[in-house]
Amino acid sequence: MGFEKARELFAAGLAGGDEVGASFCVVRHGEVVLDLWGGHADRARTRPWERDTIVNVWSVTKTVAALTTLIVADEHGIAPEEKVTRFWPEFAAGGKRDITLAHVLSHSSGLSGWREPLATEDLYDWAKCTSLLAAQEPFWTPGTAPGYHAVTQGYLLGEIVRRITGDTIGTVLRQRVAADFHIGLAAGEDARVAELVPPETPPFSGGGLTEIQRNAAHNPPIPPEVTATRAWRAAEIPAGGGHGNARSIALALSTLTDPDREHLAVQALHEHSAGTDLVLGMPIRWGLGFALGGTFLPNPRTMCWGGSGGAFVAVDLDTRAVLAYAMNRMSGEITDMRGLLLALAAWESLDR
Repeated sequence: MGFEKARELFAAGLAGGDEVGASFCVVRHGEVVLDLWGGHADRARTRPWERDTIVNVWSVTKTVAALTTLIVADEHGIAPEEKVTRFWPEFAAGGKRDITLAHVLSHSSGLSGWREPLATEDLYDWAKCTSLLAAQEPFWTPGTAPGYHAVTQGYLLGEIVRRITGDTIGTVLRQRVAADFHIGLAAGEDARVAELVPPETPPFSGGGLTEIQRNAAHNPPIPPEVTATRAWRAAEIPAGGGHGNARSIALALSTLTDPDREHLAVQALHEHSAGTDLVLGMPIRWGLGFALGGTFLPNPRTMCWGGSGGAFVAVDLDTRAVLAYAMNRMSGEITDMRGLLLALAAWESLDR
């Protein structure tokens, strides 16, 4: 059967209460080699987590949005170093004329948040969110430091894709990537969506935050409960509103392990910003849309990222594998370990 250690760890999480419902998947050479799911799709534990259950995976959405952007840029002969103003002229306002696509993908454009106070409902107004970003000044000199663009990156990438193709990023995703992953979820899919179980203490809820951290984390406020609304699900929020499960995440990102797309993966693996992240407050190396693997990952050509509460994905070009995890019981820790530990267990069964 294989992957015994990962199977045991996944089962233990469900049995021991670490999970309510969850999924874990490994795709290698484009084929599913491990596909686990179980538990419950609701907090009351009345609805089983089934094979096709999906859930809001928060910032893991960014990896799929980055993939979509890289595909579009490649199809149109656009290099990562291309200035955003080439296809979004209004973006030059506020001293942003020299910001590149790579700056946006590597969280170093200085646009980690909106300067104008926003309400949660403003996230459903694409024109407002993007026009405000186009008009405002960066929070720091672009290219000089990384600072996680927790929500804004999705609007920046989405508008770049729209300016290039004429379509929304969710539409382009459906056209270019054959996987059950949704940026903008149709109402007919609502019955499949698992209920998120929020943490008692969410990240960045304490004191001692810098102005940049407070702005990125709380402007606008995004309580987990909002993900249960039709408005949130229908909106295209490419930095955190994606819906999928471990299988769909892994299948979508397995595009980067396809030999015909390897040049995109090589681009994504190139370091574009590094240092102590001004929002996350920890050392990090950013490629294009992904954090680059460090000493905690087995293979050097690995890129990864996670979502608020615990969702996780890693793309390993050395084994041509994608390892993904999605769940509904959210942790309050920025560095929740459930997905990473499952991935490390699965890696033991992946030989070269």
